[in-house]
Amino acid sequence: MRQLPLDVVVTRGGSIESRHRVHAAVVGPGDTIIAVAREPSLVAMWRSCSKLFQVLPLLSSGGFDAVGWGDEELALACASHGGEPEHIAIADRMLQSIGLEEGDLACGPHEPLSARGAKLARESGRPFSRLMNNCSGKHAAMLARATTAGWPTHGYERADHSVQRGCLAEVATWSGVPIDDMPIGVDGCGVTVMALPVTAMALAYSRWGQAVEVGDDLPARTATAIRANPFVFAGTDRFDTMMIEETGGRVISKVGAEGVHSVTVPGRGLGIAVKVEDGALRAQHIAVIRALQLLEVLPETLTPRLAEWALKPIRNTRGEIVGEVRSEQ
Repeated sequence: MRQLPLDVVVTRGGSIESRHRVHAAVVGPGDTIIAVAREPSLVAMWRSCSKLFQVLPLLSSGGFDAVGWGDEELALACASHGGEPEHIAIADRMLQSIGLEEGDLACGPHEPLSARGAKLARESGRPFSRLMNNCSGKHAAMLARATTAGWPTHGYERADHSVQRGCLAEVATWSGVPIDDMPIGVDGCGVTVMALPVTAMALAYSRWGQAVEVGDDLPARTATAIRANPFVFAGTDRFDTMMIEETGGRVISKVGAEGVHSVTVPGRGLGIAVKVEDGALRAQHIAVIRALQLLEVLPETLTPRLAEWALKPIRNTRGEIVGEVRSEQ
């Protein structure tokens, strides 16, 4: 089995100052593990990488169409968005269409994740809102699942609620991990989150990508919405938007917190999952790009936008470049 060198190093003055250990798995057609890095059996919380699967019960139940949503709403339901005005407007529209409001969201307010969103929020003088939360689209979709099924909306974020049981069952189907074998926790946005082996994360994205490629209705519909709305899916200065745009939708990547990232390359049936051991965001994007290069999905010579994410300069307080964050190999 191929071993991928994905560790990320931080240099200063030509010396390695810090190192981020990266665990990863790559799964291809036939549920075959074709490449790994370090400990692919490591179990980690999947965080926001699960959103592509958590929306499927709403789609399959007919509830999504019943409330009259379209591609923008679907992309936002899967998004870790930047909290920009466009994202906020879609999330608010989603809630209004089901007769609910911002206060019904179980996620808390936080500063927008994109630089543009944060700047506009500060300039507005208004307090940060729940709609700015990067997971507000997911929460709105979960509320829609409850309302269209006739379930109570109160507690929709809890593991014992029917909404979350459906989401966990969907993840179990795609990942091959039974619900009872999934450690359960509470995500940063307050909703139920599950832990999986890195290999199972990659398996789920491989299966989802293959389903997209053959035109399986719900995954294909979701991929179409994401590809058509890469900005809605992430934001102005966000990695996942850049990846979709720079590859023309050949690669769909999904960020998760604490160094977790999941990627699919539908045309090759690949699913890739990365976990930076210490959870460092500064390392995970670099590791994802390096994995895609080693798998010959991306070229060694990157486009300027990709190159900006593959190597990050370190500057001192005088603005001088004194080192860099880069792949070790």
